[in-house]
Amino acid sequence: MTDLVPRTFRYEESEGVGTIRLNRPERLNALTFETYAELRDFLDGLNGREAVRALVLRGEGRGFCSGGDVEAIIGELVTLHRAHDAEALLAFTRMTCDVVRNLRRFKKPVIAAVNGVACGAGAVIAIACDFRLAAPEARFAFLFPKVGLSGADMGAAWLLPRLVGAGKATELLLRGEFVDAAEAQRIGLVHRVVHAERLEEEAASLARALADGPSNALAVTKEMLDREASMTLDEALEAEARAQANCMLHAEFLEAYEAWREKRPPRFHP
Repeated sequence: MTDLVPRTFRYEESEGVGTIRLNRPERLNALTFETYAELRDFLDGLNGREAVRALVLRGEGRGFCSGGDVEAIIGELVTLHRAHDAEALLAFTRMTCDVVRNLRRFKKPVIAAVNGVACGAGAVIAIACDFRLAAPEARFAFLFPKVGLSGADMGAAWLLPRLVGAGKATELLLRGEFVDAAEAQRIGLVHRVVHAERLEEEAASLARALADGPSNALAVTKEMLDREASMTLDEALEAEARAQANCMLHAEFLEAYEAWREKRPPRFHP
């Protein structure tokens, strides 16, 4: 385990897969200041744990995450607004962005198992993951304009166009309307819609398959997907040439070749 033992969510490990469970089902797993801080720090610490080769993020009860808690967060932010405390407000928004930053920097694949509503910060956390599996009951909304805030929050304006295209991202971020699971799959917001009773099993199965794969190669792929977003084609080709040459020096490359020669599945992890 990491040094940090979470208090505001649950964490467990099995067969190389870590699972974070947001655990405020009575509030649709709404986030508090403490939850943001713990998620930020826990993800940072977990990133260096070699035993964890894939991560699942899910919510308990009927929801995935309904965003910031109105009572625990919004009320306090209104107080800061009235006090014109711009510094404190910026500290909060930077903390929320750090959660997404640590999700995107996480070296192992991250799967969001979206069992219900994912709105506001919850929707952004979901799209910051590498994979999204959704129950038919899942709904997504980037609600920020509904409460007088920018739809560009926690990296949404960077992440969302990469999934659904600029036109659809503009619509979702400006209007803040809900999208159901079927529509989310149609536009590329989620990878698969899975029956609610099988969602956890499907997410765990995908996570185990990824955990059994070549961790270094997957980490490099994740890194390059983000880095190349701001590169020219020539820059991307050179970066990929260097990254692939480094992968060829890694033990995973040799293991894959030996497994092919011996007609057996590769064993990337002892």
